[in-house]
Amino acid sequence: MTSSRAARFGRAIAEAEHSPRVRRTLLHPLLTRPGYWFATASGLIWGGVLSGFRLRSRGGVIVAEHVPRWAFGRGGTTIGAVYVTCDNVTDEVLEHEAVHREQWRRYGLWFIPLYLLAGHNALTNRFEIEAGLERGGYLRGRSLRTPKK
Repeated sequence: MTSSRAARFGRAIAEAEHSPRVRRTLLHPLLTRPGYWFATASGLIWGGVLSGFRLRSRGGVIVAEHVPRWAFGRGGTTIGAVYVTCDNVTDEVLEHEAVHREQWRRYGLWFIPLYLLAGHNALTNRFEIEAGLERGGYLRGRSLRTPKK
């Protein structure tokens, strides 16, 4: 897909998301929850295997800690309700990741293309902004998390 096509597609998705009819249909829990559950199951398998099944519930997410750094993006990645990381588990970061869990719950598997279309730059990605740039370690401030690329 060319960049202009991708941009048009992204705008169309953003416009559709603000349409009450589209929201009621595409974002209805009957359509999104199975995607959230699938993502959570995938995160449990991925994070479970790579963490030696050392999973725990903390801060509203299931944390798979001590996962090799090659297995996730940036300081950690939330897949459904599962936060996969090596050691990035401050309370602030977990608050940030709990927002991503809710985004997965709200959008189901639609979250994947929506997140990608929002862009890789966290400072302009609406999902990272909603989750809190400072809590996620993207901005200098009270978080000790290593800034993400």
